[in-house]
Amino acid sequence: MELCGTLAALVIGACVLLVCYDVVARNLGLRSLTWVVEVTEYALPLATFLAAPWLLYRQDHVRLDLLQQVCPAPVMRRIERLAALLGLAVSVVICWYAVAALRDARAIGSLVMKTLVFPEWWLFVPLLICFALLAVESGRRLLTPSGKAG
Repeated sequence: MELCGTLAALVIGACVLLVCYDVVARNLGLRSLTWVVEVTEYALPLATFLAAPWLLYRQDHVRLDLLQQVCPAPVMRRIERLAALLGLAVSVVICWYAVAALRDARAIGSLVMKTLVFPEWWLFVPLLICFALLAVESGRRLLTPSGKAG
């Protein structure tokens, strides 16, 4: 999970550097990198997918803190278990569809053809991995009495 957070930060950092270079290069009349916009279009969702399991693991994900203030502890535990069950179910469904989309894209040999050309199924690999990690973490939270990160 920590690796996911580190990779997300590295992806964002690389995007910042690439975009800054591209802006400076254009303004100085230097050679611009034609693929920067396209790479950042793919990198930003990638960073989001990578950060999600790490944030859930650290309990830094979006949550309603107001509920914790107004609900008794036993009720809050039930709500957290329900949220973990829902997170597990949604993550498994998304993994299922990611596998189906990946297999279909590979079977027909579809390509993404923009500035960069690559097999379309590559786009589904991070989706599959990150939602599988979300499913694992949701399952761990469902089975762990406190749901806290280990």
